[in-house]
Amino acid sequence: MSLAFCGSENNSSAYNVDKGVLNNGCFLDALNVVPHVFLLFITFPILFIGWGSQSSKVHIHHSTWLHFPGHNLRWLLTFVLLFILVCEIAEGIVSDGFTQSLHLHLYMPAALAFMAGITSIIYYHNIETSNFPKLLLALLIYWVLAFIMKTIKFAKYTEHGIGPGQLRFCITGLLVLLYGLLLAVEINVILGRRYMCFANPTEVKPPEDLQDLGVRFLQPFVNLLSKATYWWMNTFITSAHRRPIDLKVIGKLPIAMRALTNYIKLRQEFEEQKGTAPQGPKWIWQALRKAFGRPLILSITFRFMADLLGFAGPLCISGIVHHISKDNRTIQQPMKLLGIYFISSKEFLENAYVLAVLLFIALLLQRTFLQASYYVAIETGINLRGAIQTKIYNKIMRLCTSNMSMGELTVGQICNLVAIDTNQLMWFFFLCPNLWAMPVQIILGVILLYYLLGISALIGATIIAVLAPVQYFVATKLSQTQKSTLEYSSERLKKTNELLRGIKLLKLYAWEHIFRDSVEETRGKELTSLQAFALYTSISIFMNAAIPIAAVLTTFVVHVHISEDADLSPAVAFASLSLFHILVTPLFLLSSVVRSTVKALVSVQKLSEFFSSDEIGDEQEPRAMQQLCLFSIRISCSFVKQRCSCFMCLLTEPVHRFQITNGYFTWTDGPPTLSSVDIKIPFGKLTMIVGQVGCGKSSLLLAALGEMQRVSGTVIWNSGPVIQTTAESDCRVRGPVAYASQKPWLLNASVVENITFEMPMIKSRYKAVIEACSLQPDIDILPQGDQTEIGERGIILSGGQKQRISVARALYQQTNVVFLDDPFSALDIHLSDHLMQDGILKMLREEKRTVVLVTHKLQYLPHADWIIAMKDGTIQTEGTLKDIQNSEPELFEHWKTLMHRQDREFETETVAASMTDMERKNLRRAMYSRDAVRTVDDEEEESVESDDEDNLSQVMRQRATIPWRSCGTYLSSAGLLLLTLLLLSQLLKHSLMVAIDYWLAHWTSNVITAKIEDCGFSHSWYLSVFSVLCCLGIVLCLATSVTVEWTGLKVAKELHHNLLNKIILAPMRLFETTPLGSILNRFSTDTNTIDQHIPTTLECLSRSTLLCLCALGVISYVTPVFLIALLPLAVACYFIQKYFRMASRDLQQLEDSTQLPLLSHFSETVEGLITIRALRYEPRFRQRLLQFTDANNIASLFLTAANRWLEVRMEYIGACVVLVAAVASITNSLYNQLSPGLVGLGLTYALMVSNYMNWMVRNLADMEVQLGSVKRINGLLKTEPENYEGLLTVSQVPDGWPRQGEIKIQNLSVRYDTTLKPVLKNVNAQVSPGQKVGICGRTGSGKSSFSLAFFRMVDMFEGRIVIDNIDISKLPLQTLRSRLSIILQDPILFSGTIRFNLDPEMKATDEMLWEALEIAQLKPVVKTLPGGLDAVVTEGGENFSQGQRQLFCLARAFVRKSSILIMDEATASIDMATESILQKVVMTAFADRTVVTIAHRVHTILNADLVIVMKRGIILEYDTPQALLDREDSIFASFVRADK
Repeated sequence: MSLAFCGSENNSSAYNVDKGVLNNGCFLDALNVVPHVFLLFITFPILFIGWGSQSSKVHIHHSTWLHFPGHNLRWLLTFVLLFILVCEIAEGIVSDGFTQSLHLHLYMPAALAFMAGITSIIYYHNIETSNFPKLLLALLIYWVLAFIMKTIKFAKYTEHGIGPGQLRFCITGLLVLLYGLLLAVEINVILGRRYMCFANPTEVKPPEDLQDLGVRFLQPFVNLLSKATYWWMNTFITSAHRRPIDLKVIGKLPIAMRALTNYIKLRQEFEEQKGTAPQGPKWIWQALRKAFGRPLILSITFRFMADLLGFAGPLCISGIVHHISKDNRTIQQPMKLLGIYFISSKEFLENAYVLAVLLFIALLLQRTFLQASYYVAIETGINLRGAIQTKIYNKIMRLCTSNMSMGELTVGQICNLVAIDTNQLMWFFFLCPNLWAMPVQIILGVILLYYLLGISALIGATIIAVLAPVQYFVATKLSQTQKSTLEYSSERLKKTNELLRGIKLLKLYAWEHIFRDSVEETRGKELTSLQAFALYTSISIFMNAAIPIAAVLTTFVVHVHISEDADLSPAVAFASLSLFHILVTPLFLLSSVVRSTVKALVSVQKLSEFFSSDEIGDEQEPRAMQQLCLFSIRISCSFVKQRCSCFMCLLTEPVHRFQITNGYFTWTDGPPTLSSVDIKIPFGKLTMIVGQVGCGKSSLLLAALGEMQRVSGTVIWNSGPVIQTTAESDCRVRGPVAYASQKPWLLNASVVENITFEMPMIKSRYKAVIEACSLQPDIDILPQGDQTEIGERGIILSGGQKQRISVARALYQQTNVVFLDDPFSALDIHLSDHLMQDGILKMLREEKRTVVLVTHKLQYLPHADWIIAMKDGTIQTEGTLKDIQNSEPELFEHWKTLMHRQDREFETETVAASMTDMERKNLRRAMYSRDAVRTVDDEEEESVESDDEDNLSQVMRQRATIPWRSCGTYLSSAGLLLLTLLLLSQLLKHSLMVAIDYWLAHWTSNVITAKIEDCGFSHSWYLSVFSVLCCLGIVLCLATSVTVEWTGLKVAKELHHNLLNKIILAPMRLFETTPLGSILNRFSTDTNTIDQHIPTTLECLSRSTLLCLCALGVISYVTPVFLIALLPLAVACYFIQKYFRMASRDLQQLEDSTQLPLLSHFSETVEGLITIRALRYEPRFRQRLLQFTDANNIASLFLTAANRWLEVRMEYIGACVVLVAAVASITNSLYNQLSPGLVGLGLTYALMVSNYMNWMVRNLADMEVQLGSVKRINGLLKTEPENYEGLLTVSQVPDGWPRQGEIKIQNLSVRYDTTLKPVLKNVNAQVSPGQKVGICGRTGSGKSSFSLAFFRMVDMFEGRIVIDNIDISKLPLQTLRSRLSIILQDPILFSGTIRFNLDPEMKATDEMLWEALEIAQLKPVVKTLPGGLDAVVTEGGENFSQGQRQLFCLARAFVRKSSILIMDEATASIDMATESILQKVVMTAFADRTVVTIAHRVHTILNADLVIVMKRGIILEYDTPQALLDREDSIFASFVRADK
C-alpha cells in the first residue's frame, strides 16, 4: 500500500482545490501541522542549552519551586489535551481503514500535536524551575497559532454541514476550546509575573519551606505529575539501598504539616465554637470538621472519580468481547465529506483496539485518583492526630493535681488517649471517604448488573448484601476475642515478669518448674482464646473468598432458568464476573468502616470528658513556644540578677519570700485539707516544716505552688524587697521554684540531663552538686558514667539513688526558692548528713536562696532559721527554735527525746555498711555482669553506626535479603503434616478457581457457536459442572483458611513452649548479661506478633502470590505472545519491590521507634507535672512534645508516601499488562480464531493482576518485618541450658541427705563464665556439722560467689565441694538445690498468698507454716491480716515493708528444714532491734544445723564458731572469732574496731 500525505488513489478528491484551498480537507490538516513544527523547532535547542546550565541555580529544592500562576490548571488542561489528541490519532487510524491507500493527513498532524503537547509541558516545567519567564514567549506564540488553525478547521467543518454526529467534528471543537484555555492561562502568567509589556516585573520569593534544606518532604511543592506518581520519592527510596533511613535522612516537616500549625488551626475552631455549641462530643466533631474537613472533601471527590472509572473495566471487556464475537464483522461505509472519510462516535467505540486503549487510559487514571484519595485522607488523619495530641498535652499542663491524685485520671488512661484514641480518629479519617463512596459504588454496580443480566443480577447482589451483616458479626466477634486474648496475655506477662525478676531465687530453691507450670497454665487459657480468634479469622477469610463464588453461581443458575433463550454470551458473563468482584470490595470494607466509626465515636466521647476536666491556669498562647530561645537566654542572665537582688534584700530589713494569710485549701469538694493557714516564709533563709505523717506538710508546699484548690485566703509571693500586697497578685506572679517531690521523678534521659534539666551546663556548679548529693560513686559504677540513660528504658536505679538525683536537680536549678519535700526519706544517715551539710547548709545558704524543707529528721532542727510545726492540717506553731522552746515547752521536750533517739540510731548505724553501699553493690553487680558479655540483641542495627564502608556494605547486604532462615524456622515448627496440608489445599483451591472461570469461558463460547450455527443449545450439562466446581471451590476456601490459622496456632504454641523452657533452664549468666526488658520483649511483642499477625500475613501473601501466578498463567495460555512483554514488566517489578521493601522496613521501624519517646514524654509529664509547673518549664516541655510529635508524624507521612509510590507503580505495570493482554488477544482472535470466551477470561484476569501484585509486595514487606520476631526468639532458643543431669540419679541420693551438714571445700576455684577471670581461687575450708560460720570481707571480695558455689550457680572449674561425703558436682541440680536453704540479701516475694510464698510446693502443714512465721517474728502481723495464711501478697510484696519482706524470706528458709542454711547478707534491710532478735532465733532454731552467714555488719558474726575473712577471692584469715580478735594485726579485728 503506497504512502502519501493525502492518499494516492487516482480519483482522489483529496487534491481537488476547485472550491478554494481552504475547502480541501487535506489542506486544512496540513495547515494544522505548522504550529506544532514551529514549537518543536524552537524549543529543542532551548531545552538542551537550558539543561546544560542548570547548575547555576540558587540553593533551594529548585526542581520543586513553582512560580507561575495557573500552574495546576495548565497541567490539567495539558493532560486533557493529550487524551483528546490520542482519541484524534485513533479516530484517524480507524477512519483510514476504509480507504485503499494510506491517508497520512488523518493522523499525522494529531501525532505531531501530541508530541508538541508533551514538549510544551516539559519546556514549561524547565522554564518554571529555572525561573526564566521570558522564554514562555515561544509557548504564547504556539498557543495563538494552534488556536487560530483549529478555529479555521472548525469553521470550515461547520460551513460544510459536518455536525456532532461525526466524531472528528466533536474532537476539533474540543481542541479549539482547550487551545483557547491554554492561551488564556499563558496570558494570565504575563499578567501575574509582568515579564513582558510591563516596565517592572514581579519578584517572587520561594516558599519558606523550600529555602530550608532540612525539609525533605516535598509532596506539597512538586508539580502535578510528580504529585500524582510520587516521582520525587524515587531518589529517597533508592537511597535506602545504600544507607539506612533515619530521622536525619527524612528531615523536618513542612510548616503546614507541623503539629503546632495544625493545633493553632484546631484551637481557633474550638475558640469560635465556645459561645455557640455546648462542650461535648458534638463540639469536638464540629471543630474537627471545620479544621480538617476541606482536604477530606477533596479525598472523597478523588475517590468518587476513581470508583466511576473503575466501572470502565467491565464495560470495556464487554465491548471488546462483543466486538470479537460478532458473526458478521462488517461496518457500514462512513460518510465522505470534504474529500475525506468521517466516522460516528458509535462506530469508533465499537472498535476493539480503541476500547483496549481507552481501558488502559481509564485504568491509569482510576489508579492515580484512588492513590491520591488515600494519600490525602491519610495526610489529613496524621495532621489531625498531631493537633489532637498537642491539645491533649496542653490540657495535661493545666490539669488539676487533685484529678491525678484522687485517681479520677490515671497515667494509663492519659497514655491510652494518646496512643489509642488519637490513632482511632486518624484511622476514621482515613476510612471516611469509604463511607461516602461505598453506597455509590454498590448502587452503580447493581444497576450495571441489572442492565447486563436482568432480574437474576438482583438475586446475586442480594446474596452479597445478606452476607454482609454476617461479616460484621464475625468482625465484632474478632475484636471481642482479641480483647480476651489481651487479658490473658497481660496476665501471662505479669507471671513471666515475676518469674524473670525472681529467677535467681527460683533456681536456688529449685522452684523453676512450679512457676513454669503456672505460666504454661495461663498460656493454655490464652491459646484457647487464640483458637477462637483463629476460628473467626478463618471464617472471615473464607467469606471473603467464597461470597463472590456463591453470588456468581446463584446469578448464573437463576439467569439460565428464568428464560430459555437467556443471553449468556462471553461479553455478558465476564463483564458481570468483573462487576461482582467490584461489588464485593465495598461490602468487605463495610464491616471495618462501621467498626472504625463506632470506635471513633467512643474515642471522641473519651476526649470530650478529658477536655472538660478541671484545670488550674489559663491556656497559654503557643507564642510561648516560639519565645523559647529568648527564655533560655534570659535564664542564664537571671542568675546574676538574682544574686544582686539577694544582696539588696540584705540591706533592707528581712522580707517574706511568700506568705499565706488565713488560707483554706482543699483537694476535693469535701472539707478543707489545710485550714486557717497563716505562715510567712522569710527571704533567703532555711525554713523547716515538721509534723507527724499525714498532717499536711507536703500539701502546704503544694498549696504555696498553687496546686491545691483555694477555698479562701490569699497567697502572696514577693519577687524582691518590694512587697506586693494586692490580693490579685495571688499565685499568678510566682517565679520559678525548684521543687524536689517526696516520690522522686526522673526523665527517661541521661543522668546529666536529669540533673541539669534543660539548664546550660556549668561544670563547676555541676561538680559541686554531684559532690553534695554523694552521686560520684554511683556515677562511676554506671557503664557510660553520667551519660548513662536512666529511667524506664534505661538502667533501673534504687529508690535512694533516684531521690538523690531528684534533689541534685533542685540544687542545680538557679531559682530563688527551693522546696525539698522530705529528701532524706530514702537515704541512710550518712548521706542525709552529707546532703544537709554540703547541699543545704553550704550551697543553698551561700547563694542566699530561700529553702523550705519538709523533714522527719528532727536532729536537723537546730540548723533551721525558721520552723513551722504542723498538726492535722493546721499550723501548730511557727518561729525559731528558741521561740518555740519558750512558747511551747512540751512540744520542744517531745522533739528533744525524738532527737536523742535519732542520734542514738546514728551511733549504731555503722560506716562500713550502709544502705547505700548495698544499693551501689546491687548496681555494680548488674553492671559488672552486663559489661562482661555485652550480648548482641540480634537486631541488625548495632553495626550501622560504624563508618567503615565494608561493614556498612555487609549490613546493607543483610538488609537486602529476605530472612528465609527465620521463615524456615517458622514453618518447620508447624510440623510436616500441617505443611503438606497447607501447600496442597492452597494449590488445589487456586487450581479450582481457574477451572471455574475456564469452564465459564468454554460454556459461553459454545453458546455463541450454537447461535451462529443456529442450532438449539442446552445449558443443563454445563450448568451442573459449573455448580459442582463452584461448590468444591467454596469447600476448599474453608479448608485453606482453617489450615493457615491452624498452622499459625501450632507454631505459636511450639515457639512459646520452647522459649519458656529454654529461659527457665538457662544459666544465671544470661539474666545478668541480658537486660530484663529485652527478654520480656520476646515474651510480649514478639510472641504477640507470632500469635496474631504472622498467620494473617502469611495467608495474604500466599494467596496474592498464587493469584498473581494464576492470572499471568491464564493470560499466557490465552495469548502466548504476552510472555515476551512479561519479561521487561517482571524486571521492573523486581526492582520496584526490592527498593520498596528496604525503605518500607526502615520507615516502619522509624515510625515505631519515634512513637516510644512521644508516649513516654506524655507519661513523664503526667508524673512530674508538679515539678514542671513549679519550675515554670511548661513552654520547654511543650516544645519537646512538638519535636516528638513531628518526628513521629514525618515518619508516618513518609511511610504513607512510600506505600503510595509502590502502589502507583504496580498499578501502572498492571495497566500495561491489561493493554498488552488486550491487544494480543484481540489480534489473536481476529486472525487466529481464538474463542471469545477465552478472550474474556484473559482480560478478566489481567484486570486483577495489579491488585494482587500490590498485595504481594506489601505483604512481603510486612512479612519481613514480622519474621524479625521469629529471628529474635530463635536467637534465645540457641542458649545452652544449665547441666541439670548429674552422674548420680535421684534414687541414688540418700533420702534425708544432707543429714549432718558437714562441708568440705577442697581447692575450689570459681568463675562466672568461661571468658572471665576466677572470682574464687584455690579455696580450702572445712565446716563440722552444726557449726556456725561467718564470712566477711569488703565489697567484691567474693563472699557472695562463695555462697553461690554451693548451689552450682557459678562455673566450678577446679576443686570440689563435698557435703556429707557426696561431691555436689555429681548430683542432679534439682536435687542439690532442693536440699539446701539460702536467704538472699534482696527480699523477693511473689504475687499470690502468704502460704504460696512460704511454700509453693504445698508440702508443709499449717502448723509448720505458723511455726516458721513465729520464729521470724511475723505471727502477730499475719494473724491480723484478712485470710491469715491466705492473705494476698501484691506484686513484689509491695504491701509489706522492706524489713517484713526480709522476715518472710527467713520464714521461707525455716519452712524448708534443711541441715545447711546460708544467709547472704540477709539482715541488711532490717533495723538493729529486729536483727538482734533474729540472730538469737537463728542460733536457737538452727542450733543443730550448719549455718553459713555472709556478714553485712561484722558484729553479727561475733558469736560464730568460725570466721572466714576474704579478699579478692582468697581466704586471708580462718579461725574462731576470739582467736582473731586476740591477734593484733588481724583484719577481722580492724573490721570490728571500725564497726564500734
